[in-house]
Amino acid sequence: MKKNAFIILVCLLGLTISNIKAQTSPATMSMPGISNPWTNSQLLEPAELAADIKAGETKTPIIFNIGAVEDIKGAIHIGAVSSAENLEKLKEAVAALSKNTAIVIYCGCCPFAKCPNIRPAFIELQKLGFTNVKLLNLSTNLKTNWIAKGYPLTKP
Repeated sequence: MKKNAFIILVCLLGLTISNIKAQTSPATMSMPGISNPWTNSQLLEPAELAADIKAGETKTPIIFNIGAVEDIKGAIHIGAVSSAENLEKLKEAVAALSKNTAIVIYCGCCPFAKCPNIRPAFIELQKLGFTNVKLLNLSTNLKTNWIAKGYPLTKP
């Protein structure tokens, strides 16, 4: 009986640790059977984008909020692209852009592995032929990886 209880305890501990790791691991983590369409070189660190925005860089990329979270300063709010209507809005928003335009997309609703918005948007932009698309590395969420660090948001 003690041996069975010990085995159960060890299994529960292992599940707890793997769950914690899933919440804090880098953006390259994904759900089993779901691969990430982006590479590590296509991830943009929040500090880098925030510095460009604060400096008023003229080469700041076009930023699209493809989720249901607050808007980063200068972002174009599309809404959650897990809905076909908002995915269509994204396609319309990029229709007139050059295929080499620097584009940054972000959602920030939840960890990458669980996000229903970033994969459809990233894949759609690739299908449309855009060659300079980056995903803002909000591996946990917008609140943790952007707002808590004091990075700029659009003022209401």
